[in-house]
Amino acid sequence: MQTQSENACFGGTQGVYTHASSACACDMTFGLFLPEEARDGPVPVLWYLSGLTCTHENAMTKAGAQTWAAEQGIALVFPDTSPRGDAVADDEAYDLGKGAGFYVNATQDPWTPHFRMWDYVAEELPALLGENFAIDLDRQAITGHSMGGHGALTLAMGLPGRFRSVSAFAPIAHPSASDWGRKQLGAYLGEDEATWAAHDATLLMREAGFDGPVLTDTGTKDQFLDLLKPEALFEAAAARRQQGTMRMQPGYDHSYFFVSTFMEDHVAFHAEALYD
Repeated sequence: MQTQSENACFGGTQGVYTHASSACACDMTFGLFLPEEARDGPVPVLWYLSGLTCTHENAMTKAGAQTWAAEQGIALVFPDTSPRGDAVADDEAYDLGKGAGFYVNATQDPWTPHFRMWDYVAEELPALLGENFAIDLDRQAITGHSMGGHGALTLAMGLPGRFRSVSAFAPIAHPSASDWGRKQLGAYLGEDEATWAAHDATLLMREAGFDGPVLTDTGTKDQFLDLLKPEALFEAAAARRQQGTMRMQPGYDHSYFFVSTFMEDHVAFHAEALYD
């Protein structure tokens, strides 16, 4: 693992690190904020998964999350959204290939060799963090935006007992019924839609739900509402009587202005679960 940068930030440290990933068969870069409390011992951790076209850097510099994480004594992890490098397959479209890993393990060519973002986020990166930083892996929570909100919800429901809480900003809530999903799941996983169900938050909510609190926020003026389909997730959660709060925020769009506005709420929500 190589340190790319470390900067003092709200009493703690915002670092950027690169390592050779066996899951993705390439070098991967991630951001990690450690609050001041990490100098004295392991702290709980909140994962932030970013959306289409993003790298580790977008949320790290735009979401304002470090302010609130420092206040609560929580670490923040900002993984990349896909494998990178000249040998990694890509597509001309912004919503497939590099920057669009969709947090799945691809089973179809040409994506199979590198696009294993589920294993990277679920297994490899947590192990690396636990070995090298003052992170308490028994206290994890997860959030994300758009494609990352999809990833946060599906990882939380797909890994029972791993995360104490899950939240999402404008998640792609029903990808198997959306052009932000059918294209990518078909490309990465093949045409058998039965294999897509483990990566559809609405279907997972119907079948299993989440054993803990859920929070989602979506803007009423989000320009991608028809692709996100928040109403499908709301209906599934209501039918299941899922513990949670799912909000439509008047006037907000899909941007990081929206994310940063409600970041304090989300970090406080996770802090309550992580310190319970």
